[in-house]
Order: sequence, then structure tokens, then C-alpha cells
Amino acid sequence: METFEVKRGLAKKLASEGGLAGVAGKHFENVDGSGDAFSGSHGIMTSIAGEYNALGKLVVDVQQERPDFDDPDAMAVAMDSRKRWSAFLDEATGYNAKQRGDKAKEFAKKASKAKSGISQARHFMGMANNLSDEVKAQAEEYITQSKTCLKRVTTPRQRAPQRNSPTCSNLDRRFL
Repeated sequence: METFEVKRGLAKKLASEGGLAGVAGKHFENVDGSGDAFSGSHGIMTSIAGEYNALGKLVVDVQQERPDFDDPDAMAVAMDSRKRWSAFLDEATGYNAKQRGDKAKEFAKKASKAKSGISQARHFMGMANNLSDEVKAQAEEYITQSKTCLKRVTTPRQRAPQRNSPTCSNLDRRFL
């Protein structure tokens, strides 16, 4: 499962033009769904599922076959699939490949900074000698929630945070 940043306002614009399913229908075969969620397939991509999540990001899960590199026809299908995938991402996110890479690096930097902040908080709590057990317990609870949320949004092949998730809804907006 991969998550991509989406240009501000693009999801609403696409909703008036058939949504994410409409965009997928332009690029892939066998597309089912409507609005902001779809599933389909094309060429070596045996399963493609995508949606815009509660944070306005594009979340897609793709299963692919390995092409036969010795067969020119199979390679042509693989190249066509790759080209369609890239064109779909360009249209569904509003960003080209370079911009998507830059956004991914930016997100990784923010996640790293949040992890560093957690580490610092634990260090300073260990150094402090005037904190009550209640305050320490509350801080540990916040740290645990933050770590859970970070793990959820940075671990590949895991579902993105759900809408109104009790542990991540506010943390996502503040820290990520």
C-alpha cells in the first residue's frame, strides 16, 4: 500500500468529473467503483485499489505480476502498464513523478523529526526529578499514541489511518 500527497482542491475538482474512479477508468481496464474509491486491473497490474483517505491523500494498493523479460510482447505490456500507472498518478495527485518524490522525501523528514521529538521527550522526562507519576503516565500515553500513529503512516503494506481514528486523528494533523 502506498500513500501519495494530493494537490489541494484536486479531490473536490475530480469529484465533479466522476471522482477517482473516473480517472482510473481513463487509464485502466476493468474498473469498478464510483466517486473517491475504485478497484481494477490492467496489464501486469492484476489488482489495483485506490481511494482518497480522510487526510486528503491518495492511498493505493497494487498487486503486480513479474513480466517475462525474454518475451518482447510481455515487455511491451509491462511498459504500457508502467506508463498508464504514471499517467494515472499524475492526474490523481496533481503532481508529476519528481514532485511526488519530493513530497515523499518531505514526509519522511517530518516523520523522522517527530520520532526525534519522541526520543527527546523521553530523555528529558528521565532527567526531570520534579514530575509526578501522573504527569509521567500521561506523557507516556501521548508518546505511545504518537508512536502508534507514526508506525501506521510510515509502515509500508499497512492500511492508512482510518477516518476519526481515536489515536491518530488529531496527531496526524498536528505532527505530520
